[in-house]
Amino acid sequence: IGSHLTEELLKLRANVTALVNYNSRNDLGMLKYISKENDKNLEIIIGDMRDKYFVNELTKNKEYVFHLAALIGIPYSYIAPNSYIETNIKGSANIFQGCLENKVKKVIHTSTSEVYGSAIYTPIDESHPLQGQSPYSASKIGADMAATSYAKSFGLPVSILRPFNTYGPRQSSRAIIPTIISQAIKNKKVELGSLSPLRDLNYVKDTVNGFICLAESTFHQGEIFNLASGKQISIGKLADLIRKRLEINFEIISSDKRKRPEKSEVDSLLGSADLLKLKTNWEP
Repeated sequence: IGSHLTEELLKLRANVTALVNYNSRNDLGMLKYISKENDKNLEIIIGDMRDKYFVNELTKNKEYVFHLAALIGIPYSYIAPNSYIETNIKGSANIFQGCLENKVKKVIHTSTSEVYGSAIYTPIDESHPLQGQSPYSASKIGADMAATSYAKSFGLPVSILRPFNTYGPRQSSRAIIPTIISQAIKNKKVELGSLSPLRDLNYVKDTVNGFICLAESTFHQGEIFNLASGKQISIGKLADLIRKRLEINFEIISSDKRKRPEKSEVDSLLGSADLLKLKTNWEP
């Protein structure tokens, strides 16, 4: 999402500073796919948002901060939950503090539909209870609460955008659509976890447009906005749809080793983006 957002901001002729997590390989991640013609106004910084002194320097002289940095893999959060707390909660607090001290004009903090857990009612609106059904979702709930606390306690100009599942070019192979496609082409069979969970899938360009619409709108300090299509599809039906599109007659297998722990699985995600549509000109 960050690479697509960077591209769109550059098309708007913004001067963009993009943070990439420090690594010894000088790997720029998906930013390496940005056309050289479009990167004249792009500065890429390699660092770590867990370092508050680094973040304080990074946020100086910035008008807008789009905070998308996070550990996002749900399976890994079962193995290393503390790293999610360190990155997603403490790292976010560093960003909010840096933006506050450096008087950033607007901050857009990225949440996730996973904070809602299994739907108590649908479509899910912003008033739906939060349920930390995985260490990942719990860490994102903590980050969201930190954002709202900075808005209420210190007047930080932050809004929270809560995208439902995003798909599109450059997505990690661990995500559901790329993993179905890659397995189908390579193995002629697809091994998945549970096939029954329902997801609200959104194309990455729509997600990016939501960030920009929210940044351009009259500001809503501390408010939370869902970004969703308002439609849902089961994992099984998604795999079947991809099978028809690829015209490869692959077998779909539900594997126990790929399933989430029973009480951690999110059965249904169907979002309402009515508030975002009302307050901005965004449409999916």
